[in-house]
Amino acid sequence: MSEHIWLATGEATVLAADGQYTDAMPEVLIGNVKGPVGHAFASMTGQVAGHPRMFVIRDLNQQVRPATMMTTKMTVKSEAYVELLGGVVQAATADAIVDCVAEGIIPKEQANELCMIIMIWLDPRCATDDNLDRKDLYRTNYEATKLAISRAIKGEPTVDQLIANRKTISHYALEGVFDA
Repeated sequence: MSEHIWLATGEATVLAADGQYTDAMPEVLIGNVKGPVGHAFASMTGQVAGHPRMFVIRDLNQQVRPATMMTTKMTVKSEAYVELLGGVVQAATADAIVDCVAEGIIPKEQANELCMIIMIWLDPRCATDDNLDRKDLYRTNYEATKLAISRAIKGEPTVDQLIANRKTISHYALEGVFDA
């Protein structure tokens, strides 16, 4: 049996196709149900206005393992947004989790001992975009969720990677801020 995972974190960003608002930026907590992630998971079983919380399911009667709760990083303000979140985004997230177990990224023998919390960012313009590409919305959320989980399990980026990239990688919002 693999070593216990008590608390691991990961994040990833996968960018949208041109002209779409389908960027995906999930943040993941994964850990043993008896540890801090399990306690946080259990405390999320109520609803908070504007921030829905739901188990990740692939379809009716198909809750994923490890048990996963997803919530939003921003306030939900429309039914159209809820439909995307509980539809395409949830399906992509669920498929990514199942594939992580199938591919050994998440240890299969720990699938019932672990739980996850996934915080989802969904651009509010998605809900009003008449040309929304749902296939791209699925793609970005699937790829980003799988990458965020993998990074959490592997502990990436490592401290050494962060130190090595400190002077060559900066936050995109700082682009042009420090140019002379």
